[in-house]
Amino acid sequence: MATPDRNGPALHGWLVIDKPVGPGSTDIVSAVKRALRAGGYAKVKVGHGGTLDPLASGVLPIALGEATKLSGRMLDADKAYAFTIGFGEQTDTLDLEGAVIATSEKRPTAATLEAVLAQFTGPIEQVPPAYSALKVDGRRAYDLARAGEEVVLASRSVTIHALTVVPTEVGTHGHDAAAGDALPSMGPGLRRDDGEMALQEATLLATVSKGTYIRSLARDIAVALDTVGHVTMLRRTKAGPFTLEPAISLDTLADLGQGRALEQALLPLTAGLDDIPALPVTPDQAQALRQGRPVIGIAATPGSYLATDSSVPVALVLSDGIELKVVRGFNL
Repeated sequence: MATPDRNGPALHGWLVIDKPVGPGSTDIVSAVKRALRAGGYAKVKVGHGGTLDPLASGVLPIALGEATKLSGRMLDADKAYAFTIGFGEQTDTLDLEGAVIATSEKRPTAATLEAVLAQFTGPIEQVPPAYSALKVDGRRAYDLARAGEEVVLASRSVTIHALTVVPTEVGTHGHDAAAGDALPSMGPGLRRDDGEMALQEATLLATVSKGTYIRSLARDIAVALDTVGHVTMLRRTKAGPFTLEPAISLDTLADLGQGRALEQALLPLTAGLDDIPALPVTPDQAQALRQGRPVIGIAATPGSYLATDSSVPVALVLSDGIELKVVRGFNL
């Protein structure tokens, strides 16, 4: 099949993909590039705003064109997840993919689970999983782990902004109830001798800072409950300002590409800057900023701004109250 002429418009902005379980983040980037080619759009840079493991699903922001200059901001952004802990088995990868390395007959109750969550809310120290992309002496930790080498990672400081148990079945597809993507509740349980129900699994919702590993959080919660556990379901519901509401499936992505209608799902570049106030500038000032030159004489409270010329993004700038300096310019 011949490749369409790529004389269509150059897209600059964000596509939010509802990543399914299976493909990795780079696979989704490739799928977006295929959709751009199929639609005959002009070639632009494409990047993702934060890795999702193949076994995870949910919000994956894909930056197109000039929006790729903001991908780093997504890496630093807070994220929200729904995840299920299966109690009684710990795997080497801390998820369904790995081999079981520890077991326990103990199971928590709903009350004991609720009671330990305060230990994991706020600033905490966390040891990342051995199967992670962190580097040890220049090599990826997961490569060392797969080679059978011992992986020792230092603990890191992260912040868990919110952590709650899902008490009943709730859906995570606010935009697509037909998707049937309901979260399990606390899961099946067994009646203990004391009459309490022992949980086989539990689903939690977490809002976390950058650098937080949900697999490590699940492991540590299970240990605090005097048992072991691993993640059996992981779904990202928010990444920075992006939620599931505008997210599209890979099938929809392909259809929009074939129909040369990707603009229908494209969010503007500014969607990744919802926390940055806009600062109007004149055409002459915009020209200077586009050339990387500072602009003097614009009174603004010290801080970061998005300089705009007639609502068109010009540059991310930093003001000291008198002078604007360019942090990141946009070629729009």
